[in-house]
Amino acid sequence: MGSVWWKQTILLILMVMASGCLVKPYVLTKDDVRTRVTNDMKALMAIEEPVIGPIDLYEATARALKYNLEARVKAMQAQLAHQQLNVAHYTLLPQISANAGFDGRNNFSGGGAQSLLDGRPVLEPFTSSDKNVTSGNLALSWDVLDFGLSFVRAQQAADNVMIAEEEKRRIAVRLVQDVRSAYWRAVSAERVLHRVEFLNESVGKALESAQQIVDKKLQAPLTPLNYRRDLLNIQREVQRLYRELSTARTQLASMMGLPPGTPYELTVPVRTGHVPLVNLDTESMEKQALMFRAELRSIDYQKRISAKEARAVFLELFPSLKLSFGGYYNSNSFFLYQNWLGYAAQTSWNLLSAFRTPAKLKAVEAHREVLESQSLALTMAILTEVHVGAVQFVHAKQEFQNARQYHETQSAIAEHTRNLWLTRSTNDLTLIKERVNDVLAEIRLDSAQSGVETAYATLMASLGEDAVPAGLGAQSVADLAGALKKLWEPAGLRTASVERRSEIHATSVAR
Repeated sequence: MGSVWWKQTILLILMVMASGCLVKPYVLTKDDVRTRVTNDMKALMAIEEPVIGPIDLYEATARALKYNLEARVKAMQAQLAHQQLNVAHYTLLPQISANAGFDGRNNFSGGGAQSLLDGRPVLEPFTSSDKNVTSGNLALSWDVLDFGLSFVRAQQAADNVMIAEEEKRRIAVRLVQDVRSAYWRAVSAERVLHRVEFLNESVGKALESAQQIVDKKLQAPLTPLNYRRDLLNIQREVQRLYRELSTARTQLASMMGLPPGTPYELTVPVRTGHVPLVNLDTESMEKQALMFRAELRSIDYQKRISAKEARAVFLELFPSLKLSFGGYYNSNSFFLYQNWLGYAAQTSWNLLSAFRTPAKLKAVEAHREVLESQSLALTMAILTEVHVGAVQFVHAKQEFQNARQYHETQSAIAEHTRNLWLTRSTNDLTLIKERVNDVLAEIRLDSAQSGVETAYATLMASLGEDAVPAGLGAQSVADLAGALKKLWEPAGLRTASVERRSEIHATSVAR
């Protein structure tokens, strides 16, 4: 009978082991990939708040902050960090365990006893346990050392929450910068779209006229050929500038989280000569950047985590003390008391921890030095960004001034040429050439204006400018756009040390 039980047990073990070998790797099927593609496309095409009218700068920024996929990832990571902190709080609590069990066998457990003096049996075989026994307990246990380590880990989890929040803020600042740049470039493209269409039509006719002059030998060949070359150069320059501006519309749609190909209209502001004025000196710019840049603040939190890690290493040197208390039950009829309360205290110490601690402390110190080096490298990079951003901003405003003056001059020339053409004092080719030059001047002006806005946004981002209102996730696009408008107007983006105004004439950034 016993051999049968052994055979059945061995057979069961072999069957369980064989089942572990049945799992094989397999590649994704086409249906799996197709399902994933379908689900992803549905998610991308779903617009939570559809576009119902022309989009201005505030709505574009609001949509980017709410629906940009990268911003959403960072927001989810921040939420994950908060949840991990909540989990860390529970590790500070003692353990309360409830256990229930059943033990059975086909015969009684029993035994005997013999004398140590002469080896004779002193008792008949006996048993002290039923064949089938049920048991259960409800016990509370608390490890003092684990509590100390869990407290340190919870503090580190809290710092990780702040790192995730800083990363989310960094992405928001960068989004505001990128949206501002893309929006003004897209607006510039909208402004000159009809002029570019006119240019292509006019240049085509002018080139045909010039070719007819060459073919009919109405003039010396060199004159119409030079004219053709000038027109083609102007057309090529216009097309290059327009191509650079026109891609901004697609980029802006992507930033706003709109599916590719979604039609939308932009609010095109009236063109003015106003440019941002930043009233800052170098020292205040540097201080603000070093105080508010999210990258440096993240490293500060990482330093705190590293310091707490050193504290955890020291705690691991101490012995563990485990306290327990609980109620127990056992159905064994041979027990005098089947219900009882139990309590215990147990201490243990890993003697090898004393040898492991120095190596751990060296690793913590090495990590601290790495963080210090990263902080210095980031500080230098940020200071460079601030200075470069200020210089680029000044140059962009100077380029805008030049482009505005050039546009005014060219407009006057085009108008004067038109008057001459009306009085037949000049020919059609000269008129077309000046009108094409006028289109080029207008495109250069819009390109320069978008360059100023881009340089301004870059400068604000280099300063760590936090231009996003609180309560971002709970607001609709319309509410968030309104909050952004209140925050940015009438003075625009501002902090305690930053002021933005609009003036006709650009002024330099103080050095």
